[in-house]
Amino acid sequence: MTAYYKPQRTRNIFDPTASKRYKISRSKLDLFIRCPRCFYMDRRLGVGQPPGYPFNLNSAVDALLKKEFDYYRQRQEPHPLLIENGIEAIPFLHSQLDEWRDSLHHGIQFQIPNTNIVVTGGVDDVWINTVTQELIIVDYKATSKLGEVSLDAEWQIGYKRQAEVYQWLFRQNGFSVSDVAYFVYCNGRTDPHRFDKQLLFNISVIPYVGSSEWVEPSIRKAYECLCLNEIPPHADDCDFCQYTLALNNIVTRGDSK
Repeated sequence: MTAYYKPQRTRNIFDPTASKRYKISRSKLDLFIRCPRCFYMDRRLGVGQPPGYPFNLNSAVDALLKKEFDYYRQRQEPHPLLIENGIEAIPFLHSQLDEWRDSLHHGIQFQIPNTNIVVTGGVDDVWINTVTQELIIVDYKATSKLGEVSLDAEWQIGYKRQAEVYQWLFRQNGFSVSDVAYFVYCNGRTDPHRFDKQLLFNISVIPYVGSSEWVEPSIRKAYECLCLNEIPPHADDCDFCQYTLALNNIVTRGDSK
C-alpha cells in the first residue's frame, strides 16, 4: 500500500439509514455515470479505485493561471486572453470565490430536495459577461501535444460533464449562468531549441455550449444506487470491473482444482 491509496476506507461512507448530510463531489458523480458498481464500492463500501499519481506540473499551471486572472479580477479589467478572443467578460469578483475553488473542504454546494445528498464542486474560475451579466464557468487544462488542442477526444466527455455540473450548481445557488463555458487550455511547447529553465505554452480559449438537464436526474439515480442493498453488476465498459472479474474467474478456477 502506498501513501496515495488506502484499499479500505472507514470515513465518508454512505449510510442509507442516516439523515446526516452526505456530500457527493462532481468527480464522484462522474464516476457513477462511468460505472455504478465502482461508485457503489467507493461511496457505500469504502473501496475506491486506485488513484493516479498527482500531476504537479498541471497543478502549477493551475495556480499560476489563478494568480494571473486574480490580478485582473481585482482591477475589474479583462484579461488579455479575453480581449484576444473577443470575449466580452471580466473575471468575476465575489467574496465566496476562494470557497468555490476549494474542492477539498467546501466548493460550491447544493442539497438535493427530499434527500440528504449535497452535491459539491470546486470550480477553477468564473467570469462574468459584461453585456448580459451572466456568469461564465471556466476550467483550466494543461497538456503537451503536437498540433492544436481541442475537446474532440471521446475521453474528454468528462471535461464537458464537469463544466455542466458547475453550470448547474451555480444556477441552483441563484446565479444567472451562460450556457457557454470556456476551457483555458495550456499546451506545452516542444519546438524551442533550448530549455533555459522555462517551459513555454501555447494557450487556447475553447468555448463549449453545455446542457445541464442531465445533472439532477443523474444525481437522483446515484442516490438510488447508494440505497441498494446489493452491489451493482460488473460493467462491460469499465476497465476496473473487467480486471476484478477476470481476477475472480482465475481465482475461482484455481480453487476448483
